[in-house]
Amino acid sequence: MSETSSGPKALASKMLRFSSGMAVLAVLLWAGGRLAGVLALPIPGAIAGMVLLLILLQCFGRRLAPTMEAASMPLLKHMMLFFIPSVAGVMEQFQALRAGWLPFVIASIAGAAVTLAVTALTLKWLLKRRGIAV
Repeated sequence: MSETSSGPKALASKMLRFSSGMAVLAVLLWAGGRLAGVLALPIPGAIAGMVLLLILLQCFGRRLAPTMEAASMPLLKHMMLFFIPSVAGVMEQFQALRAGWLPFVIASIAGAAVTLAVTALTLKWLLKRRGIAV
């Protein structure tokens, strides 16, 4: 089985894009943490890092998007693994939940409903903007 000359080059290019994208994500996570700490922001550093990523994509989206996509798609495929620590943390607070379960359930349902509504409205707006009938 002979490999074409573009095979190894294509793989190297993919790996470079993936590595570069992961490096950008790591730097933005670090920068977001530093920014949130220095400015005493009431948000986690990861959220500040995502805001920085949004700014970067707004400024350099066309050039940066393929690199960020190469790094983010494998992470998105395994997103459920990122929720395990949150679920474990909730289960660790089971006694507190037992005492105040109703506000927790109401907040969970309301949060899901708001997320669904905002997502639907955003999709409708984007489709309208592109001229696709809704």
